[in-house]
Amino acid sequence: MDTVNVTELRQHLPTFLRRVAKGEVIGITSHGRLIARLLPEADPSLEAKEWLESLRGKVLLGDVESPASETEPWNADENHL
Repeated sequence: MDTVNVTELRQHLPTFLRRVAKGEVIGITSHGRLIARLLPEADPSLEAKEWLESLRGKVLLGDVESPASETEPWNADENHL
């Protein structure tokens, strides 16, 4: 993470915003202390796709409609009709 002081940020704001738009994170300092960070906006759909991709191979999905055991009759909707 690159850092920049507030004064320099004000003087060159468009340049820093372009860098952030390209994915860079920029720390903002005041009197030598980090006070904030400029982060690129996250795309929620991209994050969701990455999360789902991370689950690949970790989740087993089976038949959720049939009974778990063929020896016991399916009665989930019994007395609810």
